[in-house]
Amino acid sequence: MASGFYQVPKAVNEPIKSYAPGSPELKTLLATYNKMYQEEIDIPFYIGGKEFRTGKTVDIHPPHDHKHCVGKYHTAEREHLELAIEKAAEARVKWAKTSWQDRAAIFLKAADLLAGPFRDKMNAATMIAQSKNVFQAEIDSACELIDFFRFNVQFMTEIYSNQPESAAGIWNRMEYRPLEGFVYAITPFNFTSIAGNLPGAPALMGNVVIWKPARSQVYSAQVIMELFKAAGLPDGVINMVTGNSGMITDVLLDSKDFAGVHFTGSTPVFKSFWATIGNNMDTYKSYPRIVGETGGKDFIWAHPTANAQEVATAISRGAFEFQGQKCSAASRAYLPKSLWKDIKESVIKDVNSFKMGSPADTGNFINAVIDDRAFKKLSGYIDQAKKDSDAEIIVGGGYDDSKGYFIEPTVIVTTNPQYVTMYTELFGPIITIYIYDDNEWENILDVIDNTSEYALTGAIFSGDRYAIDFATNKLENAAGNFYINDKPTGAVVGQQPFGGARGSGTNDKAGSVWNLLRWVNNRTIKETFVPPTDYRYPFLG
Repeated sequence: MASGFYQVPKAVNEPIKSYAPGSPELKTLLATYNKMYQEEIDIPFYIGGKEFRTGKTVDIHPPHDHKHCVGKYHTAEREHLELAIEKAAEARVKWAKTSWQDRAAIFLKAADLLAGPFRDKMNAATMIAQSKNVFQAEIDSACELIDFFRFNVQFMTEIYSNQPESAAGIWNRMEYRPLEGFVYAITPFNFTSIAGNLPGAPALMGNVVIWKPARSQVYSAQVIMELFKAAGLPDGVINMVTGNSGMITDVLLDSKDFAGVHFTGSTPVFKSFWATIGNNMDTYKSYPRIVGETGGKDFIWAHPTANAQEVATAISRGAFEFQGQKCSAASRAYLPKSLWKDIKESVIKDVNSFKMGSPADTGNFINAVIDDRAFKKLSGYIDQAKKDSDAEIIVGGGYDDSKGYFIEPTVIVTTNPQYVTMYTELFGPIITIYIYDDNEWENILDVIDNTSEYALTGAIFSGDRYAIDFATNKLENAAGNFYINDKPTGAVVGQQPFGGARGSGTNDKAGSVWNLLRWVNNRTIKETFVPPTDYRYPFLG
């Protein structure tokens, strides 16, 4: 299992295409987008490498044009889940013993295929069904997923090369085995890269996976399955199932072969998984690995020495890119009075300059939120803010679902640091700002730390190194990904391993050795070359 004499290609981050107006890459991408937009795709689910179509289907509607249908996907029943468990177990027999080099080659090939012939299709699917603009799709469904595949291979070889010392006459070695059973991967709508990585990372380490993508991400999930097949991933290693989330989870968590869960989603759902797994412990062969990244209520804090324009840009990008639907998106900010006038003017100017509409128009910075449930939730909080005496909407506040689920980027200013939108996860293009007296900058750090149950990302801005050091220490538990003079979004694989603690998850850092270590079951092997033949030790004389 050690890396031996083989040297894998050193991972480097995939370059981001600019998609500048009139560029060749933009023309080919939009041509792919338009072609896929007019077709009606029929998406099966996959078990043991076979396609299943039950006739029980769900239509797929672009969030920015919800009356238009781009296809449908088929849903599984209980017997299909039981079959998936069976087929995963069959696939595990060969896959668990497949050499690390062969597993690495498959995912390196997937990375190169995605960087080349699959790039436009993956980006277009993400733009269509998840309403991402061309840049947000590129940095997610292309670049980040490519980076996950390449860097995970590098991290895997680093793990395998980590071997114990051996004394004279013995040979100690560490074997990194896959888990005994299957891994259940549950992925969200907001990142295609997460949808590829959560089943892909355990599979790279020799595990078999049953994967349930979010219902609003099935279109790009289908392209991911096509990519895995083209890369040579054996049948049954990753099985993709769609359908009723509760039913799927009940069947899989009740199986004696359940070995772990790789989850990104809401905090309440993850807590329910944990409770169910705890109640089922007598069922399982071993203690399941529970790995999850959940909610966030991510903050920006500015010290009086901060640069107002830098803070304003961090708000405009950090709060509103991809309609604030990144788990790392800034959704609360704490700003000093002395900077507020300049920050306010810049943010209002930025927001008023945003164009909003379909991703097909690459001049649009803002697109639609994911579905009607998100639209109703977000518009409800906007309506409430318009009524509340301790809140004021200074820009935005409009919404319209006549064609798509469009919510205007909205900035709420509150006089109450415990106002509801300062601690409630909204997952949309709404940020709430609290203005503090400059001399209270130390005390407001306690408010930041204690306001939210989450601890995913956070950003601080200051031109004072002592203040930076003080805030960094004061907020040490407030964010798993902490940014100094930068927005709290945009973690890059290989550069900023991602994950948070508290109510934000188990902080197992996707895109790192620490995450991959969760998907192996170590075995220490000691071999003695010349065993003793007499039980007596020298002290016995």
